[in-house]
Amino acid sequence: MEWKETSRLAMHWHASPSNNKIVCTLCPRNCQTQAGQMGFCKVRGNVMGEFHTFNFGKSVTATQECIETEAVNHYMPGARILSLGNIGCMMACTYCQNWQTSQVKHLDNKNVFEYSPEQVIQMAKANNINVISWTYNDPVVWHEFVLETSRLAKQEGITTLYKSALYIELEPLKELIEVMDIFSVSLKSMDDEVYRKITKGKLQPVLDAIELINESDRHLEISQLVVTGLNDDGVDAYKTAQWMVEKLKPGVPLHLVAYHPSFKYKEPRTQLETLLKLRDIVMNEGIEYCYLGNVYADGVSNTQCKSCNHTLVERFGLSVTVPGINEEGNCNNCGTQTPIKFPLAGKPKIHNIPESFEAKQTYKYDWNSEVKSLHIMLEEVSNENILLCVTRLPGNETRYIELNEGLERIILSKSHAGEGTIEISANSNTKIHYLPVLDRAHFPVIDETIGQNSYAQ
Repeated sequence: MEWKETSRLAMHWHASPSNNKIVCTLCPRNCQTQAGQMGFCKVRGNVMGEFHTFNFGKSVTATQECIETEAVNHYMPGARILSLGNIGCMMACTYCQNWQTSQVKHLDNKNVFEYSPEQVIQMAKANNINVISWTYNDPVVWHEFVLETSRLAKQEGITTLYKSALYIELEPLKELIEVMDIFSVSLKSMDDEVYRKITKGKLQPVLDAIELINESDRHLEISQLVVTGLNDDGVDAYKTAQWMVEKLKPGVPLHLVAYHPSFKYKEPRTQLETLLKLRDIVMNEGIEYCYLGNVYADGVSNTQCKSCNHTLVERFGLSVTVPGINEEGNCNNCGTQTPIKFPLAGKPKIHNIPESFEAKQTYKYDWNSEVKSLHIMLEEVSNENILLCVTRLPGNETRYIELNEGLERIILSKSHAGEGTIEISANSNTKIHYLPVLDRAHFPVIDETIGQNSYAQ
């Protein structure tokens, strides 16, 4: 079935008495549609005088990741999360890394899966995952499904995370604040002209939405993609830092994130040297915690104690350890309270080495300058629980990962500077695809295995 063959009544709309159109009030575009017409996002539209959502429960494959994937460094460091992303978007960024699913005209129906709220909750519980993240394509246009599932998550004690560009009206945002624990907001630029040209949106509604979250007790972190030739000259970083210091609570982290060429924007990748210079600028303006994202280098994303400079949390890419925080949440060197919420809650569960593990298939991948993460994806949902054996070379560090009840995809990434190769074995004959991830928020959909760097036994 094609994804757009079913729909249900949407929230946040009204009929316009002046022109017989429906006005959508979910995002600041306030699209006006005639019967049979879709809004800008192409997943919400007018059905015989009522406004419907066409993407309820329709998602890319649910994926196990870690919380740092979402530019969240001060909440449950290292926690495993269940990431879900919808189809369609209320923006049209020229450098969109997920354009094959965010821009509906490019969407292939084979990349669309359907979940019920109950299935999402059960998948998280079956895989001992305590955080559900709404991410990838922006969750704003997935409002009804996100709300319904997040309410169930709260009943089950599961943490909820909203990763968004936050181009949303304030009334629906208030509904989200009631059910979300964490907001990770992508602030594209402090230049309204950049918003208009690059995202086809406006800046001020995003700032208003961030301020509303800041007034709540929800956890907030800000990220900014540093795009070569667009906002990498320091002006944007300077303005962003000034605005955050003036408008937000002290200590809100800022993530400066490296871009990679994608969709219609083909300038070279952001250089590490550029990010380091911008970090100096924002910290000189009063940002207390600045992290560099999409960068695999030592020391650029660690959390240091503000009192004694002791390393509290050590990060390399998406690999995380918490060497410097005690069970009370204090620096274990000087005793100062740290900014990290639930610092030890994300500590990974240690899987016992199975008594027997028979590898039915094995793949290797050599990390390179472009690819330092992979999505490991089952070709189809398996009725069996699958065990993966992951070995990092050199060094032969090995861990086991379970895929239970409906979970089809996980992310694996380079864990330290000396790691050159990753080897993945599975105790199942279910076909597995290995998809390069070019950006921590990138959701690869190309249905191919890695060519020369993989082999099967």
